[in-house]
Amino acid sequence: MNFRYVLKQLGLLLLVLSGVLLAMGFVFYVVEALLHHDVQPAARWAVAASGLIGGLLGLGLWWTGRKAGGHLGRREALLLVAVSWLVGAAFAGLPFFLWAHWPGTDAAPDHPFRNFYDCYFESMSGLTTTGATILSDIESVPPSLLLWRAFTQWIGGLGIVVLFVAVLPSLGVGGKRLFQIEAPGPAPEGLQPQIHQTARVLLYIYLALTAAEILALLVAGMSFFDAVCHTFTTIATAGFSTRNGSIGAYDSLAIDIILIVFMVLSAVNFGLYFALLRRRYGTVLRDPELRTYLILLAAGATVISLCLLRHSITLTTGDPIPVGTASAIRYGVFTTVAIGTTTGYTNCDFDTWPFAAKAVLVALMFIGGSAGSTAGGIKVIRIWIAFKILLSEIERVFRPHVVRPVRVGRAVVDDQLKLATISYILGIVVLFAVGSFAVMVFERFNPATTCDYTTAAGASIACLFTIGPGLAQVGAIENYGWMTPYSKMLLALWMALGRLEVFAIIVLLTPRFWRED
Repeated sequence: MNFRYVLKQLGLLLLVLSGVLLAMGFVFYVVEALLHHDVQPAARWAVAASGLIGGLLGLGLWWTGRKAGGHLGRREALLLVAVSWLVGAAFAGLPFFLWAHWPGTDAAPDHPFRNFYDCYFESMSGLTTTGATILSDIESVPPSLLLWRAFTQWIGGLGIVVLFVAVLPSLGVGGKRLFQIEAPGPAPEGLQPQIHQTARVLLYIYLALTAAEILALLVAGMSFFDAVCHTFTTIATAGFSTRNGSIGAYDSLAIDIILIVFMVLSAVNFGLYFALLRRRYGTVLRDPELRTYLILLAAGATVISLCLLRHSITLTTGDPIPVGTASAIRYGVFTTVAIGTTTGYTNCDFDTWPFAAKAVLVALMFIGGSAGSTAGGIKVIRIWIAFKILLSEIERVFRPHVVRPVRVGRAVVDDQLKLATISYILGIVVLFAVGSFAVMVFERFNPATTCDYTTAAGASIACLFTIGPGLAQVGAIENYGWMTPYSKMLLALWMALGRLEVFAIIVLLTPRFWRED
């Protein structure tokens, strides 16, 4: 294992993130100078100090491994990806922690950010694009920290490591291994084989979607700051908002529609956008995953809207909405897309909905978005492959001599991909059950609250599949701040497992991984 080479690349990654923080601190200093008054200067200094600390740490790691030769093998790539997320979350949470302890801060004595494990939970939720929060009063957090909070989701959406490869093409051949581990789901179709070109194409598409949504939200009436923050978290299918009531605080049909469009666009395989750029329209139209995904969203929205026709709807602000066809469709479609894309935005309290509607939402939580997108979940293509395998095995019972290949579209699914698909689904279901049980056990140490299985299961699925809001005490209008530190750290790990699709982190726990061949 070439540890020095891993440290060198990790140091470069921290230097990039530190540079972003320093630039952000400088921008807020200039803005505040132009306004001729300080807007929570403690937050600005906390951001700048975090950038300096991260820069020194990154420089130290790079210096330690500066003479490391060799290349980035598969084991080094796995280690670098896993450590990048675990260490990156600690670094990303540093501005929150420093602000809460900075002299003259506006943070209350009991503010969650005074505990580093809460800061770690929040930053891990950001980088993994989960959207779960420990904050009960988001609007009391300074704008600079809210922007950094949203930005962590934006860089996490495409992947810290993928952006790293796009900006710093010093990994050579090893970069391809990083991309294969980092890119969510089965290998994205239609992208260029050269890793640096691929990463840049993904980045350009990401930037184009970001710019388009900012403009659309500005036209819809959002302030520039809110438009930027919500765009960062929409394109990443992440869900952090700058308002306590999330999207429900705006109560705007235009904003709802814009967010629905961009949530769907962001949960689609980015390889299809590359195909569009190459004018391969047939590839997009024939894509079985895209068609299946759109059908699932449409079917889910229809069922939920029908369930809401005769049921009361309450905004996340607590205001009731008159029951009617228009409101049922509006809030049914928005919530279906927000959960189905694993973005996790809320404009109403879906925890009060009928059982059938919540059952559909839970099913969508498990399925998630498309492979090669910023969405979480099991992924539509894996569900589709598993369904095909099931049908094939059923036919084998009464036609044992028939050999029929499993196909997804025109592609034949080989045995290796079949095994990987079934193994992943089995592993993620086991982790969901373990997480649910562990949260219930940990919350028994918290005498101030009670935690039922619905809450524990909702928290486990919401964090493992990077959705954010769950059910009951972690539902649409709730947060995770009341949980014990044990539950929060477990769920933070679950976010990383879900974002890196389980195996990239679990493999580090096997003794054989650390042995020299």
